[in-house]
Amino acid sequence: MEFASPAFWVAVTQIIFIDIVLSGDNAVVIAMACRNLSPDLRRRGVLWGVAGAVGLRVVLTLFAARLLGYPYLKLIGGLLLLWIGIKLLLPEAADGHAIKAADNLAGAVKTIVVADLVMSLDNVVAVAAASRDSLALLLFGLAVSIPLIIWTSQLFMHVMERFPFIVVLGAGLLGYVAGGMLVADPAVRGWFGAVHSSAQYVIGALGAGLVMATGTWLARRQAHPEEESE
Repeated sequence: MEFASPAFWVAVTQIIFIDIVLSGDNAVVIAMACRNLSPDLRRRGVLWGVAGAVGLRVVLTLFAARLLGYPYLKLIGGLLLLWIGIKLLLPEAADGHAIKAADNLAGAVKTIVVADLVMSLDNVVAVAAASRDSLALLLFGLAVSIPLIIWTSQLFMHVMERFPFIVVLGAGLLGYVAGGMLVADPAVRGWFGAVHSSAQYVIGALGAGLVMATGTWLARRQAHPEEESE
């Protein structure tokens, strides 16, 4: 994919938006892990913890992108991504951030890195899928989005809380990427022949609609269980 092509920048925008909607919790994890440190150590803990988490995420994303080149793995990844999009619209558990605060620099850095590893599976799969098998696109998208998330994640969390439709759009984007991912699997790509590119858009749009409709319905059902029992 050419650096100057519109498709490249559309994909970069998708990667950044995916990172925004899936990485908002990271700022909370970082703040909680470092809250018992002194101001000076807290700053160093954030920097070292973020550096370790970012390095680990880059390695995992590169690894995932390579794996997605094998038959049937994009099918599995696409189905997983559909569920990730639906789950994004569901209410979070109240105890979703049970992060232990460390009282030393090494402990805080370890907590940040381990927590990010546990939390980043959805992000890794989604970004790897949005890269469309382009290593340059993957690295460029990560290079742009990671600093953006690190320094502005609190702002993004506030904006998404105020405008919930942004999360719905993010879930729809995940469904769209998942649909294109299903069609792009080497095991089924040949089924579509000359209409492969058109099929990616159509299946992607169906995936986006499925995720938004299913996620919204399940979220409403969880919020008003009494309506289901009547």
